[in-house]
Order: sequence, then structure tokens, then C-alpha cells
Amino acid sequence: MNDIDAWVWWLVGAAALGIPLVVTAMPEFGMFGVGAVAAAVTAGIGGGIVVQVLVFVVVSVALIAVVRPIATRHRATLPQLATGIDALKGKQAVVLERVDSSGGGRIKLAGEIWSARSLDTNRAYEPGQEVDVVEIEGATAIVI
Repeated sequence: MNDIDAWVWWLVGAAALGIPLVVTAMPEFGMFGVGAVAAAVTAGIGGGIVVQVLVFVVVSVALIAVVRPIATRHRATLPQLATGIDALKGKQAVVLERVDSSGGGRIKLAGEIWSARSLDTNRAYEPGQEVDVVEIEGATAIVI
């Protein structure tokens, strides 16, 4: 096998590593793919097979050692901006129809009319009162 064949095989290997990357969404396969591209460049400039394998291993391990912890930390951070029903938790609303624990009341929350029920079974809220939304269950706001 000559040097041209070696770099082609490394590129084929890099492309083959892209398939499980897409299918499994495991970034490690992409890092191995970058290592294979680095080995292909090494083969293209005339590096021997031992040097090619060493470049593949060093680049792949370096990427996994550096990028993987950063990606794991990034994935673990919670989004700073709440959206959807999560953005409604903690908001204040105005009672439109009497709200109690039975769930028959209505509130105006973020400009929309929502069905509501009281979190406290012994508490009822009359029209005009302000309440705090603590949870959303389906289309019903749970308030205190």
C-alpha cells in the first residue's frame, strides 16, 4: 500500500466514523473522525504508518480529554431563559371567577384566561384578588 492509498483509507475511516456519530449522537465518534483526518494529512505529507497511527491516537485522545469535559459541563447547565409553561410559574394572575380547590375558577395569566384551582384545599380566592401561579397541570393553573 503506498502513501496515497493510506490517506484515502484514513479519509474513508473518518467518513465511516461520521455514521455512528449521526446515528448515536455520541461526540466521541466525531473526535475519532478528526483524529483520522489528522492521520490522513500525516499520510499525505509522507509520514509512515507508525507516525500516522500515533497522530490518530494522540489527536483523538487529546480531543476526548479536552472537549468531552467541556461538552459534559455545557450539557449539565440549565437554560437561563424559561419558556412555555415553565415561564408562567411564579407569575402573578388576577382572579376572574372564584378559585377554590375544586378547579372551577378562572384567572387572567399573561393576558390569557386560564382555568385554575387553589393549591390549599381550605382556601378560596375571589374575583379581583391577585394570586401566584405555583404549577401548571395541563390547562389548569395551580395558585396560592
